[in-house]
Amino acid sequence: MAEIIPLLAPYKMGNFHLSHKIVLAPLTRQRSYGNIPQPHAILYYSQRATKGGLLIAEATCVSESARGYPETPGIWTKEQVEAWKPVVEAVHKKDGIFFCQLWHAGRVSNNGFQPNGQAPISSTDKGFIPKGLTPETEHLPPRRLMIDEIPPILNDFRLAARNAIEAGFDGVEIHGAHGYLVDQFMKDHINDRTDEYGGCLENRCRFALEVVEAIINEIGSDRVGVRLSPFADVYDSADSNPEALGLYMVESLNKYGILYCHMVEPRINGIEERDNTYSLVPIRKAFKGTFITAGGYNRGSGNKVITDNHADLVAYGRLFLANPDLPKRFELNAPLNKYDRSTFYTSDPVVGYTDYPFLESPLCIEKSN
Repeated sequence: MAEIIPLLAPYKMGNFHLSHKIVLAPLTRQRSYGNIPQPHAILYYSQRATKGGLLIAEATCVSESARGYPETPGIWTKEQVEAWKPVVEAVHKKDGIFFCQLWHAGRVSNNGFQPNGQAPISSTDKGFIPKGLTPETEHLPPRRLMIDEIPPILNDFRLAARNAIEAGFDGVEIHGAHGYLVDQFMKDHINDRTDEYGGCLENRCRFALEVVEAIINEIGSDRVGVRLSPFADVYDSADSNPEALGLYMVESLNKYGILYCHMVEPRINGIEERDNTYSLVPIRKAFKGTFITAGGYNRGSGNKVITDNHADLVAYGRLFLANPDLPKRFELNAPLNKYDRSTFYTSDPVVGYTDYPFLESPLCIEKSN
């Protein structure tokens, strides 16, 4: 009798019929020269596309001021939209489903990435020192957004969502995780405001929910997902009550009827695993849409989280990067390529990007013999 593999069971996500439950997590690749998606991205994403498989594109800047890293893609100009079109088309040719992650780095930036060399914007004017800070990546203190400056930022997200649909994406994911702008408003370790966007939990989540509302008013709730990491402390983004934050957000998102919530496991803090006493189960039970979990899963733990009904889908990052045919490898329980962390963020258009071998490639066949 053939083995039943929970990760490879079909799943209906709103109007989308998925053939399996393995999702490509959004992975910053820093290979979009001049903030414009490049032809090598066509190969990268098409390699990982499968019929009925969900891919989430790397974090994509919603505006010029949203940038925080070199060579990350944007979707605020016509040129960027046109550059995304053949990438999306390549995924659709393989009958894949493709969402664009919309991103604003907020204070995780520096004046070198900002228009006219200005300070990056945030919910706060508190600065921070990222690990590995070098003079070349100096992070100046951010500038606290005034209330009347918030609507234009919401509009940036709205226009980016419209542009994503114009580029052919099936939907968008709002990046509300890992210490970037949306997270900077939600987390009480960062947000020290005393106006209607600060203080109590409801006020701190106001900006995130206004982003959601602006986008669903533009493209519809059935094409919108949100990524959250209430338990993470990336870029100094801790919260004093992360479980309450996560529950409040998903209960609020239920009212908007969004397609999915993509939640980072509490045991993951950035790229590091840690001991923790929290569980996503209460948040998973509270959310009414599709629930995607992410956080260092392998084949066995991914199957278990599906079997236990703790998630509907599982997002894979490093394993999917190193194994472009990850669903096939999981189906066959085949050996996996090892990822090379040193090439994650290089600007090379091939190395560590499109050169990981498939199972049927001569390199893999040779290793298995």
